[in-house]
Amino acid sequence: MFVNAELASLSDLSFRTAFVIYLVALVLSLIYYGRMQGVIDMRRVRDAQQEEAENAEAKELVHAGASSSSTGEADADAVDTADSDSDRGLVDEPFDEAEYGKRVAGARKFAGMTQAMVWFGIALHVVSFVTRGFATGRFPLGNMYEYILFMSAVVMIIAAVVAQTKGWHTMWPWVLTPMVILMFFNSTVLYADAAPVVPALQSYWLPIHVSSVSIGASIGIISGIFALLYLLRIWQPKGKEKGFFGALAKPLPSAKKLDSLTYKSAIITLPLLGIGILLGAIWAEAAWGRPWGWDPKETVSLITWILYAAYLHARATAGWKNYKSAWINVLAMLTSIFNLFFINMVVSGLHSYAGLN
Repeated sequence: MFVNAELASLSDLSFRTAFVIYLVALVLSLIYYGRMQGVIDMRRVRDAQQEEAENAEAKELVHAGASSSSTGEADADAVDTADSDSDRGLVDEPFDEAEYGKRVAGARKFAGMTQAMVWFGIALHVVSFVTRGFATGRFPLGNMYEYILFMSAVVMIIAAVVAQTKGWHTMWPWVLTPMVILMFFNSTVLYADAAPVVPALQSYWLPIHVSSVSIGASIGIISGIFALLYLLRIWQPKGKEKGFFGALAKPLPSAKKLDSLTYKSAIITLPLLGIGILLGAIWAEAAWGRPWGWDPKETVSLITWILYAAYLHARATAGWKNYKSAWINVLAMLTSIFNLFFINMVVSGLHSYAGLN
């Protein structure tokens, strides 16, 4: 089969350029993340001062309504109250609303730049995948390099849509960091030249089976990242963050929101992954004469699917709705990553052709 060298080179260049764009976006997102920590600190100071002022005003009304017979006791209480209020910070400098607005505007600027760079990188990422397909004259999912090229693009698109619609830009350091590492590994260790696929993959089942599994696994990775952030937020509750991990958790949303995102993405992962496994069994029946043979790839894929099912079941079960179910989701993500790398690259099986060329 003829391979278009120019399109193949364009695909490689687009992928590497997308990697650089994502790297720049990661730096911008880290700056935004750091600035949001300062914004949150100022916001909490403002809220604390407003609460103290409201409490002081309420106490003054109570004292004003006290009977004249207890004037002496009321005056003593007022002195005690003033002292305790001073200890809580009423004597602190007034909240600087202008400085707060300036910090918020600065943080939003970096959030917008991060989002714009991510979309630019996604455009190049998609171009890389499409031109790889045109260069080889087939659906580009014939080896590990192409599989990760596709999967990382799906992860980035889903994450960008979530960040855009939910306004949650503090997620980017947590998504971009593993994606940048994965893309670097893909373009160096896992890189494969554009070439025809082995005969076993020359089937119309390739784009149907592999793409459904890949999309399901990609959403599962997003769900796993949300689960990890949920566990971090549970460990470091809002307003009670301490130490290094507390600083990391401070800009994150509430545990309830993170748990909701974890659950919703897992709901999509389960059927997509299940459909992919089922389609793979149909293809296996046509290619190998049996739908299931407990090949290492098949077995670990089934285990991953069972873990996502177990997470959803645990999430709906009383007593497991807290951090316990989230650990199952994290385990499912780790199993999926194990299947992607160790099973493909180390273990020998009927799916070994999906590894390195």
